[in-house]
Amino acid sequence: MAKNNAIKINTFHVVLFQPEMPANTGNVGRLCVGVNAKLHLIKPVRFLLTDKYVKRAGLDYWEKLDLEIHNNLEEFLLKFKKHNIYYCTTKAKNSYEKRDYRKGDVFIFGPESCGIPENILQKNSENTIRIPMSENIRSINLANSVSIILYEAWRQIKFEI
Repeated sequence: MAKNNAIKINTFHVVLFQPEMPANTGNVGRLCVGVNAKLHLIKPVRFLLTDKYVKRAGLDYWEKLDLEIHNNLEEFLLKFKKHNIYYCTTKAKNSYEKRDYRKGDVFIFGPESCGIPENILQKNSENTIRIPMSENIRSINLANSVSIILYEAWRQIKFEI
C-alpha cells in the first residue's frame, strides 16, 4: 500500500492476527509508519479498512503505510519462515526486554478479545514474549502493547530506518 516509488527496507514486521477494533489497527498503522515497519493483517479482519475509526486513528499517515493482507496465518508464516518470529502474549514466560532483536524481526499480536490461540502459542512457546504488568489488569491495550515492544526492538537496532 506504500504509495511512493522509493525502495523501502522495513525495520520490522508487525502482524495483527484477526484484528477486531478499527481504532487499534489505525493506531498501529500510524506507529508502523513512524518506525518504518510493515503492517500485516491476517484475515478475517472484523471491520472495513475504510472505517472512519481506522482513518481517524491513522490520520493522513495511512497512505504512507506499507500494508499487506494475508488470507491466514499459515500463508504468512510460509512467506516469512526465515525471519525471527515472536508471538506477543500475556501467557508467555519470556519478558520482551530480555530478547535481542534484529532488523526484519516479526511480532505477531492476537485479536483484542482473546489473544493468539493456545495451540499456536504451545507450538511456538520458545518464541513467545510478554510485557510485565500488575495483576490489576488482564492485558494492556493492543496498540499500546505494539508500541512498547516495537520501540524496544527499534531501540536495540539504534533507531535505524
